[in-house]
Amino acid sequence: MATEIHPSAIVAKNAEIGQDVIVGPFAIVEEDTRIGDRSVIEASAHIKKLTTLGEDCQIHSFASIGGPPQDLKYQGERTVLEMGDRITVREFVTINRGTSGGGGATRVGSDCFVMAYCHIAHDCQLEDHVIMSNGATLAGHVEVAAHAIIGGLSAVHQFVRIGTHAFIGGKTGVAQDIPPYMMAVGDRARLRGPNLIGLKRAGFTAEELKAIKQAYKRIWRTKGNLKGACKDVLTEFGDLERIQHLIEFVKNSQRGVTSAA
Repeated sequence: MATEIHPSAIVAKNAEIGQDVIVGPFAIVEEDTRIGDRSVIEASAHIKKLTTLGEDCQIHSFASIGGPPQDLKYQGERTVLEMGDRITVREFVTINRGTSGGGGATRVGSDCFVMAYCHIAHDCQLEDHVIMSNGATLAGHVEVAAHAIIGGLSAVHQFVRIGTHAFIGGKTGVAQDIPPYMMAVGDRARLRGPNLIGLKRAGFTAEELKAIKQAYKRIWRTKGNLKGACKDVLTEFGDLERIQHLIEFVKNSQRGVTSAA
């Protein structure tokens, strides 16, 4: 299949368009962009300048990808949006480029699914296999680790980190870090325990699940010192890589870790 660009589409002369790409009616692809092989830009989608889109991506109608950051400090500096392969972006999604103060790049990893009306702000860093449900919103500088799921109409505060395999329920306000493997929900997010269904689906072993459940109880459900609880968990389960990762995430938190309900 050859590349197909609809006659009504506007594609900048210096845009790099890969093989077997489809650009639909009234779509716009601005200058200094790169569209990977076999990607589809649907009708009336807008790919703005300084955006790189990987292979096998699908950008649905009325999405606006690569717009300037919504940051009053931004003065037109050259910043970019980098997106991986096999990403689906549904209708009316907005994804902004980075800022010079945030490293200059917003990044979305491969195999992500961004549902309708979501927003990914400047300097966000999303790893692979992230799912954002309808209307979920990330403020600037948010880090989302691989396989995390963010529920519909949720809002994540700037500089928050969301750990791998975390699950955030719908209509949740997230103001502090969400640890790996955990489930959070609420008007102001509170931990509700490990994301057991998601972890089982991801192939976690029975030993890992047991250790993660015990870690949650020791750190978030037992009164006492957080540092001491983390030390106790490492003493008992420190041979497991998943537990090591969980404890490192908690130790390295700058905004503080979300507490349990």
